[in-house]
Amino acid sequence: MARTLLSVRDLTIQFGGLIAVSHLNLEVHDGELVGLIGPNGAGKTTVFNMLTGVYKPTSGTIELRDTATTGHAHNLVGKKPYAINERGVARTFQNIRLFNEMTVLDNVRIALNRDARYSLFEALTHLGRFASQEHALTEEAEALLDVFSLREKKDELARNLPYGEQRRLEIARAMATHPKLLLLDEPAAGMNPIETATLAETIVRVRKDFGLAILLIEHDMSLVMKICERIYVLDYGQLIAEGAPDEVQSNPRVIEAYLGDDDDDA
Repeated sequence: MARTLLSVRDLTIQFGGLIAVSHLNLEVHDGELVGLIGPNGAGKTTVFNMLTGVYKPTSGTIELRDTATTGHAHNLVGKKPYAINERGVARTFQNIRLFNEMTVLDNVRIALNRDARYSLFEALTHLGRFASQEHALTEEAEALLDVFSLREKKDELARNLPYGEQRRLEIARAMATHPKLLLLDEPAAGMNPIETATLAETIVRVRKDFGLAILLIEHDMSLVMKICERIYVLDYGQLIAEGAPDEVQSNPRVIEAYLGDDDDDA
C-alpha cells in the first residue's frame, strides 16, 4: 500500500468575511497522480497557495512526510515558500512565470544553483570548485531539457519559445529543484489539442521516470480523466466529491457544479 506523502486536514482560509476554502481534507500518496478540479472560483489555486506558503491558512494542518528516510511528518503551515520548496514541494503557475530575457538553459540552471557548493570568493574569481560544479550543473540542466524535448532550444531566449514549449520549460525548471511533490496549476491552459496531448504524455513520463507525486489543477476534463488516478472536486471552497475518474464523472453533485460553467479559474 502506498504511503501518504501529503496530508491536509481541515484546511480553511478566510479573507475578511469570505471563507475561500472550508475544512478541506486531502491526501496524496507516494508516486500518485491526483487531480484537483472545480468550476470557476472554487478555490483550487487558493489551495495551492496555502500548500506552498503564499497564503497562511486560518486553520487546519498541512503535513509532508519524509518518506525516503524516517517517515517523519513536517508541518508546512507558516513556512516560507523557499523552505517548503526545500522540503520537496515545487509548483507551476496559471500564468507562465519564466525569466523571459534569459536563455532556456539558464532558466533551468538558476533553479539548480541552490545545489552549488562553492564560496563567494570562488564564484567571483572562478577558482577552486567553481568550474567543476558549474559544469556539473550545466550537464544536469541539459539532461532535464532532454526530458522535456527542449535541449535543441537551450540557447534561445525563453520569451521566443512557442507557448506549449514555455509551459514545458516551466515544468522543467520546477523539476530542477528535485521535488517529491509537483503541483501543476492549469498546465494545459491556452494549449491547442496537439500541445495538450504532448503535455499529457510528458506529465505521465515525468511521474514515472522521477518517481514523484503530482497534484494537478486543470479545466481540460479529457486530460484529467485520462491521466489522474484519483480526483478531488471543489465547489465554493468545499470538497463535494472525491474518487476515481469514472466515479467523479458520474457524480450528480459534480455534474450540477459544472453545469453551464466553462470559465477559467481565477
